[in-house]
Amino acid sequence: MKFAYGTNGFTDHRLDDALLVLADLGYDGVALTLDSGHLDPYAPGLAQRVDATASRLAALGLRVVVETGGRYVLDPHRKHYPTLLSPAPEAARRIDLLLRAVRVGADLGAEAVSFWSGAKPPGLPGREAWGRLRRGVEQVLAQAELFGVVLGFEPEPGMFVRDIAGFERLRSLMGEPSRLGMTLDLGHCWCLEPDPVPECVRRAGPWIVNVQIEDMRRGVHEHLEFGEGEIDFPPVLAALAETGYRGLVGVELPRHSHAAPAVAERSMRFLREAWATAEQTQPGENGS
Repeated sequence: MKFAYGTNGFTDHRLDDALLVLADLGYDGVALTLDSGHLDPYAPGLAQRVDATASRLAALGLRVVVETGGRYVLDPHRKHYPTLLSPAPEAARRIDLLLRAVRVGADLGAEAVSFWSGAKPPGLPGREAWGRLRRGVEQVLAQAELFGVVLGFEPEPGMFVRDIAGFERLRSLMGEPSRLGMTLDLGHCWCLEPDPVPECVRRAGPWIVNVQIEDMRRGVHEHLEFGEGEIDFPPVLAALAETGYRGLVGVELPRHSHAAPAVAERSMRFLREAWATAEQTQPGENGS
């Protein structure tokens, strides 16, 4: 099991410093959110900054996925706005961000580029919402095909596509494209899916290209440190191993930057112990 940590939980650190801390703690990779403070996709000199980041990742031996959930990266007044479900002129700004993310992901050698639908605007009919989403994803998917990048679509509580069933519907509408995989957030499964988390993992297994992990309470979308929520993690990690997934499992704690090094250290210790317990349930498996 290869563990990563999200840079959106290190926003008080320079990116280079955050990468060093995570490498020193033994993480195998990072989930790198393109945002105003970390590899800003709209600041000058992006190509040079991406090259420098790629070199830094290689020197530290860190794998990477690219995340696109920066809160105010597109609009300084409205969080996560615009989205793929916004009216066409505004949705174009979100699409532009995702196209940039695909190019950045290609240059970094990212294992996946992750994104989500956004919330449905009030009064927008469901049929039109699906149409807007499909049209936006088609443009991003064309870029991904061009650059050889895998996309990880993330179901997110409170958004239009909120669960595994929603992802399955989207993938069917898109014609089952091979480069459209799923970012599975394990906390989200506990938060809102009807099935136990291990069963969610097995159901999503064929499409998983990126995994996010944190603790959570049932029905409450709040990312918690491990041990503060209700999830029993060894069976979840065992189920993930059963699917054959060999990508990164990234800690997603975007509100813990104030104590990032300590939280990251505790998270790594917890995950190592949980994985050791999970391995004991898999005779003959070495978990590598």
